Amino acid sequence: MVAVKTLLRRANTMRMKTSGEEPARRPPAVGRQIRRWRAERGLTLAKVAEASGLNVGYLSQIENDKASPSLSCLSALSSALDVPIAWFLADETRPPEVTRLADRRWRETPGGRASRVDARGSSDISIIEVNVEPGRGTGVHSHTGDEHHLVTAGRFRLTQGDHVTELGPGDYLRWDGLVPHDAEAIGDTPGSMLIIRLTRHGEPHD
Repeated sequence: MVAVKTLLRRANTMRMKTSGEEPARRPPAVGRQIRRWRAERGLTLAKVAEASGLNVGYLSQIENDKASPSLSCLSALSSALDVPIAWFLADETRPPEVTRLADRRWRETPGGRASRVDARGSSDISIIEVNVEPGRGTGVHSHTGDEHHLVTAGRFRLTQGDHVTELGPGDYLRWDGLVPHDAEAIGDTPGSMLIIRLTRHGEPHD
């Protein structure tokens, strides 16, 4: 059966070819994760081995990353530890991606300015902070994919065709970005919102 480390190497190589990314230096430490979850549940090696149908010695080798379990073994262990099998494939060595405010680039818009929050985001999603002056708007525009709005300050009037919706801080709206739309800051104070745009794979963001 295909070992997990082999499977991960293949998947990582394919990702590298399609995205230009560097391959990970090593696969996730599956054994370390299994040992941690077992300890958190107060289970002994013998208990987990019994519940999963695996040999105690083999399970010990897996926990110490001296053996690479097959997918069927991981399935048995996920049942024994009551965790999703996907957790075993999570790469704990991958650092979080951080974008500092000072590093973000802002662009002028018809009614204010906007900045992409996820500076290193994928082609399938973009998160944009939009600041609009009172009485001004983002300008009518459209693009492929869904668009999600979360108002963080001020009040907005969002218009799409015959649909007009007013939003305040904490309010949320979702619509089809392909239909022309506009967001206007109403009231006496500037408005701010987060816009999350989702597109189908391969379709560009505007």
